[in-house]
Amino acid sequence: MGTGHYFWAIFYFTSLCSASLANNAKINFREKEKKVLDQILGAGKYDARIRPSGINGTDGPAIVRINLFVRSIMTISDIKMEYSVQLTFREQWTDERLKFDDIQGRLKYLTLTEANRVWMPDLFFSNEKEGHFHNIIMPNVYIRIFPNGSVLYSIRISLTLACPMNLKLYPLDRQICSLRMASYGWTTNDLVFLWKEGDPVQVVKNLHLPRFTLEKFLTDYCNSKTNTGEYSCLKVDLLFKREFSYYLIQIYIPCCMLVIVSWVSFWLDQGAVPARVSLGVTTLLTMATQTSGINASLPPVSYTKAIDVWTGVCLTFVFGALLEFALVNYASRSGSNKANMHKENMKKKRRDLEQASLDAASDLLDTDSNATFAMKPLVRHPGDPLALEKLRQCEVHMQPPKRPSCCKTWLSKFPTRSKRIDVISRITFPLVFALFNLVYWSTYLFREEDDETF
Repeated sequence: MGTGHYFWAIFYFTSLCSASLANNAKINFREKEKKVLDQILGAGKYDARIRPSGINGTDGPAIVRINLFVRSIMTISDIKMEYSVQLTFREQWTDERLKFDDIQGRLKYLTLTEANRVWMPDLFFSNEKEGHFHNIIMPNVYIRIFPNGSVLYSIRISLTLACPMNLKLYPLDRQICSLRMASYGWTTNDLVFLWKEGDPVQVVKNLHLPRFTLEKFLTDYCNSKTNTGEYSCLKVDLLFKREFSYYLIQIYIPCCMLVIVSWVSFWLDQGAVPARVSLGVTTLLTMATQTSGINASLPPVSYTKAIDVWTGVCLTFVFGALLEFALVNYASRSGSNKANMHKENMKKKRRDLEQASLDAASDLLDTDSNATFAMKPLVRHPGDPLALEKLRQCEVHMQPPKRPSCCKTWLSKFPTRSKRIDVISRITFPLVFALFNLVYWSTYLFREEDDETF
């Protein structure tokens, strides 16, 4: 009998333990989440129109901490002065009305997908032009409510933001594009935005941009005061450096080649008018087309850009080569006219001399043999003008000849003035262009950009 009671007691105890384990195994935590959500967000229990209290339940402003994750930067437009970015935007604040029991740590957080169920900060992007949310396959947004009342809001958005640019050093420039976030209606007495401590802005690794490099970024505050109050504002400045290799290949090297090709006309014969004219006009039109294509990809600004200086000087060199040929052609025609006039004068003098010699011979034949001749004295009196003139001529001839300079000696090898102009241009144009390159690159490459760094 005692053995039977002992057996039934063990059986009863085992049954109780099994039932208890079965009850624990049947706890549905999703059902618990529903009950908790109904308790904290039920009708008449939570009003999303009322902002949370301040720190430690005080009447101070609600503190909202912000952090960003930059997923990609699609385009940076110089003409529109804007850039497009896709980012994950997160806000975190504490709302003590949303505290709940975590069932001994089993409920880590509650997840919502409807932002209108809880109070939300009225944040907006002040320099936004366009923007949209992502809804494929489901809306890319969630809200997490933690047991201590902390709320985390995360959403993926794409924005097109204004980016005012200073293009004075284009294409050797750096640009600062900002992302500004501010409160629209709540003043700093009710709502304050702060950057999350630690790492508030993160950028995806291996971020590739076609014409820029993201050098660094800096977070800051930009609170604004208006006649309706002071509003909290945050901003992140992105420093972009323009990639110069693209412009070197597409603009600078072709312009240099066009300038050098225009110098070929200096080595052509001055009589090859069609070749020199066609070469000069072709290079000039090509350079003008290149300049207009560059300006078409940039906004019209009131100041001079670095690329304007380069294209303007290159265009001037090409135009100067064309004008040089016009000067050579004019000098050539002037020289030929002078040569013809000189030949005519020489022929006229030769005819005059022949006529004078014939007249003298006829006079000698007609002269009387008994004519007497007056002999002039061989010695001149002092002060005789003719003697002084002869003396000065002798002094001039007795002076040592001046030594000609090397340049004059070298230029004397070329008999015509037009040829000398070509020879001088062959040296002058490359030297001046090389000097311009030295000044240009030393000015724009090593210039301190105090206004573009932070």
